[in-house]
Amino acid sequence: MSLIKSISGIRGTIGGRSGEGLGGVDIVRFTAAYCEFIKRGNPSARKIVMGRDARLSGPMVASLVSGTVMAMGLDLVDIGLATTPTTELAVVGEKADGGIIITASHNPRQWNALKLLNADGEFLSDAEGKKVIAIAEAEDFVFAEVDSLGHEMRNDTWGARHIDMVKALPLVDCKAIADAGFTVAVDAVNSVGGIVIPALLRELGVRNVIELNCEANGRFAHTPEPIPENLTQIADLMKEGRADVGFVVDPDVDRLAIVMENGEMFVEEYTLVAVADYVLSHTPGNTVSNLSSSRALRDVTLRHGCSYEAAAVGEVNVVKKMKDTGAVIGGEGNGGVIYPELHYGRDALVGVALFLTLLAKSGKKVSELKKEYPAYAIAKNKIQLTPEIDVDLILEKMKEKYASERVTDIDGVKIDFPDCWVHLRKSNTEPIIRIYSEAPTMEQAVALGEDIKKIISQL
Repeated sequence: MSLIKSISGIRGTIGGRSGEGLGGVDIVRFTAAYCEFIKRGNPSARKIVMGRDARLSGPMVASLVSGTVMAMGLDLVDIGLATTPTTELAVVGEKADGGIIITASHNPRQWNALKLLNADGEFLSDAEGKKVIAIAEAEDFVFAEVDSLGHEMRNDTWGARHIDMVKALPLVDCKAIADAGFTVAVDAVNSVGGIVIPALLRELGVRNVIELNCEANGRFAHTPEPIPENLTQIADLMKEGRADVGFVVDPDVDRLAIVMENGEMFVEEYTLVAVADYVLSHTPGNTVSNLSSSRALRDVTLRHGCSYEAAAVGEVNVVKKMKDTGAVIGGEGNGGVIYPELHYGRDALVGVALFLTLLAKSGKKVSELKKEYPAYAIAKNKIQLTPEIDVDLILEKMKEKYASERVTDIDGVKIDFPDCWVHLRKSNTEPIIRIYSEAPTMEQAVALGEDIKKIISQL
């Protein structure tokens, strides 16, 4: 069993003893701590929004969260099955004091999690997250007396409202999309994307939608992370020439992967690159991605005469850097597009709408569009952690070894070579060291990653 506490919330496998897996006591304790944190920051706080993905454990977790929020004296607005970005928008729209998203994102079905939002519908900062963890560990919270208990309300309109907001974006051209006559395939891995993405496509003017794994029953048809090895079903469909483009989302719909008309992957890294290219062509400005994302965004940004900045990994870090630099578009190389014109959160709905507009206006096939962008390949490796591994010592030794190169240590260690880079960091959500390496070809990227793994093994 696994239980991971981080600044972004609590994540774990369902069941087990308290403190070992994500059990009922853990859910109540952490929810109560979050409510206590919200009340301390704003004594007049009254309302929390809750949304969830379609995981099998979702109803159980939602019941515990709902009861705990009310027990802490706060009202709860339950928006039901909802994407992460939908819940973020609902916090602002409901004028709530915070939000809880019940989702383990791309983790397998036995996992679930509580993701925590502030009153702006954005993830808590590092300092705020640590305060919640401290309150939870000390059980330093007080439940409300009977006359001060909160109440529960239900609002199932936010999925449709989210779609309307996306359609209203100035750079989304529904007429161009409709006129293009696209056939679009969707793989929503049996979660909330199966509800909202086909609905969005039809609202955008797509008349032919092929739905794969769009029944939101939580029984994931494949491993839910939208990476090539998990997407063979939609890739085979695309190879048959049945659709112009394929979209794949993770269970909470904040990541977007694109499959080309020939069945090959557009590559998650290039979701943000393509969308940013389109946005920058109409609204020039700064861009931001994290240290583990492709150099392609930097290159495309410079091509438009604009500036690029890198942030530490994690949506909250990217958002902060975007605000600091006034970025018009940003995100992460995992297919996460953040478009401040709507909100500061990774949003696959925004990614779908902007990419389809770009595709329609270009008059090109997806594979032809891909060739316009700088060619890089990223290899993603990992080293499983055991208690005896001293991660900080390993990273310090790597910094020393490559001191003659450009080294960035705001998040792990990133080593920039002239024509490639490698980034080493401890995961916030899994007991692993992530090793990302990028080079002009996949062979070179894989070789670089393997070389680094050998060096780490020696250390």
